[in-house]
Amino acid sequence: MPRGRIVRKVEKTYAGLRLRRLREDRGLSQAALARRLSVSPSYLNQIEHDSRPLTVPVLLRLCEEFGVDAGFFAAHDVTRLIAEIREVVADDIVGSPEAAAEAAELAEKLPHTARALVSLHRRYRQAVEQLALLTDERGSSTPVEQIAMMPHEEARDYFYRRHNYIDDLDLAAERVATEIGIRPGHVVAVLGARLATHGIQVVGLDAATARSDNPGEQHRYEPDTRRLYLAGHLRPGQQAFKMAVQLAYAEYADLIEELSADEELSSPPAVTLTRIGLANYFAAALIMPYRTFHATAERYRYDIERLADHFGVGFETVCHRLSTLQRPKLRGVPFSFIRVDRAGNMSKRSSATGFHFTRTGGTCPLWNVYEAFASPGRVLVQLASMPDNSRYLWVARTVTRTPGRYGAPGKTFAVGLGCDVRHADRLVYAAGRDLDDRDAAVPIGVGCKVCDRDGCPQRAFPLIGRTLAIDENRSTFAPYPLGTP
Repeated sequence: MPRGRIVRKVEKTYAGLRLRRLREDRGLSQAALARRLSVSPSYLNQIEHDSRPLTVPVLLRLCEEFGVDAGFFAAHDVTRLIAEIREVVADDIVGSPEAAAEAAELAEKLPHTARALVSLHRRYRQAVEQLALLTDERGSSTPVEQIAMMPHEEARDYFYRRHNYIDDLDLAAERVATEIGIRPGHVVAVLGARLATHGIQVVGLDAATARSDNPGEQHRYEPDTRRLYLAGHLRPGQQAFKMAVQLAYAEYADLIEELSADEELSSPPAVTLTRIGLANYFAAALIMPYRTFHATAERYRYDIERLADHFGVGFETVCHRLSTLQRPKLRGVPFSFIRVDRAGNMSKRSSATGFHFTRTGGTCPLWNVYEAFASPGRVLVQLASMPDNSRYLWVARTVTRTPGRYGAPGKTFAVGLGCDVRHADRLVYAAGRDLDDRDAAVPIGVGCKVCDRDGCPQRAFPLIGRTLAIDENRSTFAPYPLGTP
């Protein structure tokens, strides 16, 4: 073995439930499938009951037999699903600390039941907030704010559940991009011509056309006149994005309607926000067509600033598009994407990985996405480890937006893009870093209330469900020393 080379252990793949459901959906008996795979029925039975892992030869034959990608049998959601279950069982009202030990088994063995449990708990929390609003909490603003955010949270969950990749919409956008000849530097012109075929005219939004009741308007579409008004201070990339969104509604309204018909969207506002999200998804996929963008990202080694310059869009837009590169048989690096403000409020989150974003309030202050506010405009890179020993490479930077006039307040966010360390060597940001040095990773967590990392000096809250080692004759550097489980 060459010196310095590290051989990583290959994890065993147990996918009995997914295999059994796939077989039953195709109307095959165990004996029939075993014959097609050239294995014994008893061996197949053991695989379906997770007594035996999938071997590579059997996995390849299954993919060929059923016409699915190998990723179908991978445990996509297990890591973040485990974290979500732990949040549920950590709830003081409905949870149980003892159940946390069973979270992994539930997520791996019964993922659909686990997701139903998480969804049920979420609805329970919403009901509690609504009840508080209607009773003794009527005078408090907190429940009102929480309820107002529910539709946005549901819309975010829609994309989160789909790993931020919508195949039908992505393929449709790529077809249109090929048809109209989308290419960097000519996007606004070709989009304007395409919109004109639908009778839509693009008009500048100035003092004469702006509405007095909304002075900060960036765009407005008037169905009666079929005019799309765009604010003059928008950069070409921003103009193109607004135009592409309008084209999504003009050409794929039925598909967007079909995709947004999701039973987990509980209110008309949540459906509308999801439709907006789908139109925005189409716009990004149109301006940055999948195959072209994927090839360019690989060539530039996922250099976000180079990609932004190449496609004429912003840093955040590139980050978001990078988090969608999960087309079967042409996958990019699986990224997680986040956008936060200075107060730690999370306004965007999506993940093609197992990374979990907490719902219990507050993320980790050791995360470089918060450090970015101290170095505006500078790209920060961090190798971080989670409590379960999984490690991620995170890239973070601030983005600032202004309303286009002096004296008016703008808005500043920090955006972060992260991937599992297994994929980090494909990124330009890994240059000069020892990705195998676990001691070099910054220990972070998903949120203080559910993070079980002992001895963290940055804790803002104690871990829910664990007793504290409170002793008036003793103090520790960590603010919340944990007692015996």
